[in-house]
Amino acid sequence: MNEPPRDDIAIDVEGLTKIFDGKTVVRNLTLRLARARIHGFLGPNGSGKTTTIRMLCGLLTPDAGRGSCLGYDILTQREQIRRHVGYMTQRFSLYEDLTITENLEFVARIYGMPDPQGAARGAIVRLGLQARAHQLAGQLSGGWKQRLALGACVLPEPLLLLLDEPTAGVDPKARRDFWDEIHDFAAQGMTVLVSTHYMDEAERCHDIAYIAYGDLLAQGTAEEIIDASGLHTFTVTGADLHALQRKLGEDKRVEMVAPFGAALHVAAREKSALDAVADENRAGYRWTPDAPTLEDAFIALMNGAHNGEGKAA
Repeated sequence: MNEPPRDDIAIDVEGLTKIFDGKTVVRNLTLRLARARIHGFLGPNGSGKTTTIRMLCGLLTPDAGRGSCLGYDILTQREQIRRHVGYMTQRFSLYEDLTITENLEFVARIYGMPDPQGAARGAIVRLGLQARAHQLAGQLSGGWKQRLALGACVLPEPLLLLLDEPTAGVDPKARRDFWDEIHDFAAQGMTVLVSTHYMDEAERCHDIAYIAYGDLLAQGTAEEIIDASGLHTFTVTGADLHALQRKLGEDKRVEMVAPFGAALHVAAREKSALDAVADENRAGYRWTPDAPTLEDAFIALMNGAHNGEGKAA
């Protein structure tokens, strides 16, 4: 991937490491993220995503490493970073016994905005919350709480928006509406870093960083990560796929086998070995060559990292 000019870099960190109780949660992480783009941050639970986000925005001090966020040093200028960052946590963090309007006015006052009431009204209109402006936050559904939290994050017009699994537990339409808003913000020049477990959301990002067990395993566009995986894939259909999955899971020539609806995706980097596996297991099954998906690539990366074979791309 071509690196943008340094003036266009929002986050530029090298060797970030964080240790809790003797356990390395993030290990020697290096990231360079361009401004005004949506960056996906993926990885299994416990991979270090939230810890990394907190180091980037000045809430945690790394035990090793250096770098900058929005041009400010992450070690010595954390207060300046926090003034220009909106951070949406996994848990709803506004006041449930205040209305939408009261919450937004409160946030505006915290940031010292000159017209808190006007700022709150503007956010309510921008996010389509007019009909619920006087509803208590605690009475909102998950999707509306998410929209309110996003409105509070962008109220002071941050340069960088950090979103930590913001769409967990909301319905598909709410997720789609949320992502429409995120693309609008990026088009207006805001940089967004969003952690997610959803592959369809990852594919809506301009580029992706994938970490597992504290290590950066891959970074680039979805297409670049799929190409770099070097996977060859079959889609397999037939009876008793569960038995076939168990059998292939023990075959060292197969790097990834996973159910996808009424089929299996079977993948490996060595095409000749995978062709041999297919030939040996054709009885009762239909093996169709297929293009690897982003999820195929991530499962293979995670399996390799679990086995100590993962490597940053």
